[in-house]
Amino acid sequence: MATVLCVGLATLDFVFRLDALPDRPRKYQAETARMVGGGGAANAAVAIARLGGAAILSARIGDDPVGALILADLAAEGVDTRHVRPRPDTGSAWSSVCIDAAGERQIVNYRGSGPTPEIGWVDTHSELDAVLADTRAPEAARAALNAARARGLPGVLDGEAPVAPDLLDAASHVAFSMQGLSALMPECPLDEALATLASRHAIWAAVTDGAGGTWFTAPDGIAHAPAFPVEAVDTLGAGDVWHGAFALALAEGQDEAAAVRFASAAAALKCTQPGGRAGAPDRAAVLRFLEARPTP
Repeated sequence: MATVLCVGLATLDFVFRLDALPDRPRKYQAETARMVGGGGAANAAVAIARLGGAAILSARIGDDPVGALILADLAAEGVDTRHVRPRPDTGSAWSSVCIDAAGERQIVNYRGSGPTPEIGWVDTHSELDAVLADTRAPEAARAALNAARARGLPGVLDGEAPVAPDLLDAASHVAFSMQGLSALMPECPLDEALATLASRHAIWAAVTDGAGGTWFTAPDGIAHAPAFPVEAVDTLGAGDVWHGAFALALAEGQDEAAAVRFASAAAALKCTQPGGRAGAPDRAAVLRFLEARPTP
């Protein structure tokens, strides 16, 4: 079983489903509502655990009711939270999420407050096969990615804006959102932006675009992996599931092209299920999905 350390944001999401996303200052009536765990690193950790990997989380959690709910949900999913220590000087993160009839989402997020997660223990943690970090705790992400590089392990950065350039230097693989890529390379064509960043920072670089698929650096230029067409009902957490599945695939020894395909299948399946990360698939579902769609 491959082990991936996930570093970054863990939140509690209050998810409301409506016909259309709010666009003006008035009251709105939700059709349904539920409370689910969220946050880039936490969602990725849950995805990894469901896909048969071992997920270790490092995140900032407050000693408050929200933090207690976050930790209880992660423990129920089998995520290793032994290094997540609730602190009285920290405020836990939480979000309000609205999802419309097409499955698109609008998020208002409070990212919490307090010290950055402690990451010094990584140097003595011998069982890691890969590291995945988001940009929400830059100091902890930098330390974890540097530790991965020192050991020759994949160090994957979820490149959501804002992306500190030195995080790119620490990572071996960076998968940007479109917003994250354009923030770093404004008005630069996609293929040129990826190639430039890959060369400048000595990284494998990719950008994900939901239904538009994934573009990534390859030996002969920029490759494109189309997204799997599905009937989306909820895109919340799909990008995080993609990153978790991608990091796990690398940790297991898959090459980048195979890891992109595996991650794209996991993200597509998540989009067919409601409830944010509650819809993340297990390994058997992803393998069945891929077997029914052989590589051209």
